Amino acid sequence: MTDKTRKILSAFSIIAFLVFCVGVGWFIGRPMVQFVSEPERFRAWVDDSGFMGKVYFVLMVTFQVIIALVPGEPLEIGAGYAFGAAMGTILCLIGIALGSLAVFLLVRKFGIKLVEVFFSLEKIKSLKFLQNKKRVAALVFLMFFLPGTPKDLLTYFVGITDIKFSHFLIIATFARIPSVITSTIGGSFLGTEKYTFAIIVFSVTLLISAVGWIIYTKMQKE
Repeated sequence: MTDKTRKILSAFSIIAFLVFCVGVGWFIGRPMVQFVSEPERFRAWVDDSGFMGKVYFVLMVTFQVIIALVPGEPLEIGAGYAFGAAMGTILCLIGIALGSLAVFLLVRKFGIKLVEVFFSLEKIKSLKFLQNKKRVAALVFLMFFLPGTPKDLLTYFVGITDIKFSHFLIIATFARIPSVITSTIGGSFLGTEKYTFAIIVFSVTLLISAVGWIIYTKMQKE
């Protein structure tokens, strides 16, 4: 196979992936988020599905991480509502780990061209904190730890750094616990009709997310 043929196949694969992401995001991701956003209906479906309901939900979260344009917060809140805070957090983290694994391997396979499906080359180069080889693991941990940062999109960026796969998988899973658990706890309070506590949790999360976003935007300029 010639270099030209490889480039053509690579370009075709990336275009196909972009079309797939947009199509799946619109026809599956959008209805999925709407479904989870109807708590009573979602909980009834979980109860009827039994153990497979947990499996299906993990696959939903995995899908959401891969198709980064689909928001993850409704799924996390829905998990807390339907499964409770503890089980909802565990299921979300399993799905996040699987989705992060898939994204990392895809980016390592296709390189920066795949990342350009979501971002311009200028945007990629502007994230200077990801180019710091000595501090990249610590900085990525911080970005995943802080609520409010675009974690699923950052997953695509990390694949083009020199970070080790094992380090990334640990970071992508465990550093996200604070942001996930705040959503599942809030959803759990909604499920038990403790609305005052739910409002407090979501308000605090919103405040922390705003701080996290400010830190993220500042780090882009460093």
